[in-house]
Amino acid sequence: QVQLVESGGGLAQPGGSLRVSCAASGSIVRIYDMGWYRQAPGKERELVASISSGGRIKLADSVQGRFTISRDDAKNTMYLQMNSLKPEDTAVYYCNAEVNSEWSLRTYWGQGTQVTVSS
Repeated sequence: QVQLVESGGGLAQPGGSLRVSCAASGSIVRIYDMGWYRQAPGKERELVASISSGGRIKLADSVQGRFTISRDDAKNTMYLQMNSLKPEDTAVYYCNAEVNSEWSLRTYWGQGTQVTVSS
C-alpha cells in the first residue's frame, strides 16, 4: 500500500509565505507525475502545480511567479513553496502522485492540508 501525507499548512498573513510538503511511503518502485491541487469552499478542486519525473513543471496562471514546486526523489517527497500569499489562496491543498508500487500503477491522493491566508 502507498500513502501520501501532506504537512506544513497553516495560517499566513497576506504577502507571507508557507511551504507544504507531501511525503509518499509504502512499497514504492517509482513515482511519476506529482501535483498539488486545491479546493476552496464552494469551489471545484483545481490544479495548482505539477512536476513530472523528468522535472517538467506546470503552474496555474494564478500562482505563476509566486509558487514554486519541487521534488526530492531520494525522499519520495514533493514541496510547494508559496510566497506572496493572497486571501484567494485559502483552500485545502491536496497532493497527488502517479505511483508504480509492487502491485500496480495508479494515482494516489493525500488527505489534504488547510492553508488559510488572512490578516
